[in-house]
Amino acid sequence: MTFPQPVFEAARVLTSETRRETLIRLSQATPRFLQGVYPFAGRGIFDLAPLHDDLAYRVPEGYVAEIVYLRAGNASDDLICLALTVYDRPSRYFPLGPKSDSHVELAIVESHAAGTRIAVCFAAPRGVSGAVVVDVGMLEIHGGARS
Repeated sequence: MTFPQPVFEAARVLTSETRRETLIRLSQATPRFLQGVYPFAGRGIFDLAPLHDDLAYRVPEGYVAEIVYLRAGNASDDLICLALTVYDRPSRYFPLGPKSDSHVELAIVESHAAGTRIAVCFAAPRGVSGAVVVDVGMLEIHGGARS
């Protein structure tokens, strides 16, 4: 038995798409991003501080959020550290070497309930200044969506 090409193509797409792609295709999730280029001035490698007010997100009512990836670039001449915080407590750390970049697709993705505040913070050695490029990808999932 042979299937017409459109049926075969639809089956191929449905069997190869990820959970994330399925949720977006079914309008059960919306991608959200925290991104931009921001200057920083280090206060100490152990002293986490918010990078910028634009890099904070609160999960809206009726949704859960999942952080999917972080891409970042460090334009300074020293190691810095980015951290994702949840309710102002570090959740994930991302070291960035001098004049380097990183792309981390998170292998363990946690769901954050409505009302959760997520932010990007940084730490850098005292006296180090520069700029960091940040792109955090999240998925905002409608409360009842399952896949």
